[in-house]
Amino acid sequence: MRLVIAQCSVDYVGRLTAHLPMAPRLLLFKADGSVSVHAEERAFKPLNWMNPPCSVHESSGEDGTDVWTVTHDKSGEKLVLRVQDVWHDSSHELGADPGLQKDGVEAHLQELLAEHIGTLGEGYTLIRREYPTAIGPVDILCRDGHGSTVAVELKRRGDIDGVEQLTRYLELLNRDPALKPVRGIFAAQEIKPQARVLATDRGIDCVTLDYEALRGIEPDTPRLF
Repeated sequence: MRLVIAQCSVDYVGRLTAHLPMAPRLLLFKADGSVSVHAEERAFKPLNWMNPPCSVHESSGEDGTDVWTVTHDKSGEKLVLRVQDVWHDSSHELGADPGLQKDGVEAHLQELLAEHIGTLGEGYTLIRREYPTAIGPVDILCRDGHGSTVAVELKRRGDIDGVEQLTRYLELLNRDPALKPVRGIFAAQEIKPQARVLATDRGIDCVTLDYEALRGIEPDTPRLF
């Protein structure tokens, strides 16, 4: 991972256009090929970003500023960074991440759903739990009754971040010719309305899980929306 703290402006050129004026920012260039631009506020959410795969080209502008052009390898969309001053520039090898250690309920949800994968629909079969990818393990990878691959992301409480996480997994999995096309299911005990809207907009199904039902205490099954 490369971390850069610099005085820069950012222009997004693609389906839409967006401009961030010159200001101090943190730039993250990750090993998976993603690039994100961060400010002091907004917690972990970047101001702008480019999902992998993308490439970076550095050149000099007519006004003497450095121009870093980040181009998405498939869509051709670009982030154009005009850099005036660089205060920090370092690279670090983080290695393979062991993945998120889920709490007891979430881990048990994954185990139960994997054991009873048919609750997602007739004909569903399990491929494996914790399916490894370059950006972390997918909770459950399975096939539906038509033989299509399905990636399932499990949460206790489903919010927008979970949908974004599943979106990244789907983008990566759909590059594998042995798996594609891969669709997604976002499963949680409770799904926030905003997350449901975002998931639906991205073609991701939402499943509300009843933990007690999966444990065999109640006869209800998850509801597919």
